[in-house]
Amino acid sequence: MSNNDGDTKDLQGTARYTWGGDEFLFVEIDESMSLVANFKANSMASVLAARALPGISDVCPANASLLIRFDPDKLAPAGLEAEVRAIELEVDGSTNRTLETRIIEIPVWYDDPFTRETGARFRAGHQRPNGTDLGFAAEANHLTSAAEFIRRHHSNPWLVSMVGFVAGLPFMFQMVPRDQQLEVPKYLSPRTDTPALTVGHGGCFACIYSVRGAGGYQMFGVAAAPIFDPAQKLPDFKSFMIFFKPGDIVKFRPVDKTEYERIQEQVEDGTFVYRQASVTFNLAEALENPVRYNNEILERLNGI
Repeated sequence: MSNNDGDTKDLQGTARYTWGGDEFLFVEIDESMSLVANFKANSMASVLAARALPGISDVCPANASLLIRFDPDKLAPAGLEAEVRAIELEVDGSTNRTLETRIIEIPVWYDDPFTRETGARFRAGHQRPNGTDLGFAAEANHLTSAAEFIRRHHSNPWLVSMVGFVAGLPFMFQMVPRDQQLEVPKYLSPRTDTPALTVGHGGCFACIYSVRGAGGYQMFGVAAAPIFDPAQKLPDFKSFMIFFKPGDIVKFRPVDKTEYERIQEQVEDGTFVYRQASVTFNLAEALENPVRYNNEILERLNGI
């Protein structure tokens, strides 16, 4: 991504600090998403969380920002801002721009009957009332077919830039140069229904709908296993009911109906486990040569 200003521009000391009532400090790293901005948000969040300051109840990194909730009776606002500004300078000055994270394989049934049926019910609110979401996405990205769009969608890894909006829903940013990003506008009118585990896309972001509900992202398929498990039935959820964390790296893997149903059986009997491997994400290497670095990242799954 070294040839793209949006991913390599200097963000040192540029964050904007604003207050939300008496309990929230909002730190805007940049006005647009990039690997650099997201890395800075996650790094600042990690340093702040590690300091365990009294009065801080939540630290929420997002695509290009950071939201901090605190108790002003336990931590003076001016003191908190001074601490966070010092952390920003520390992160900006660090020469070790790495993040300990993991790469996860997410099985997806692309062009599945569930999202096709849902898309057909809501064509009146779509840019292409007579088409499909995948067909529209291929056209919007000047690709020859839906199959080519699917290939582009799963061939490179995605960074989980934030988790939220609804419980456990990950927003993901593909780790490719800006001019290769898949971009698709949302529905003109939001749907009132979206199948649980729908793999969607809006703007430059992919997502997985953790639960069934309303939505406006284009629908491309369904993930085969849960990403939100309130009952904590599956092994991957023993420590927390939400699977994804900011900084996770995702590799989508296409599956057919037979494998999708086999995974569903494993989910039902409580034996399904995600394939994943530990990764040290290196921002400089990711920016310098994305193709080589992505291949190195993906190789970590092959050794499992």
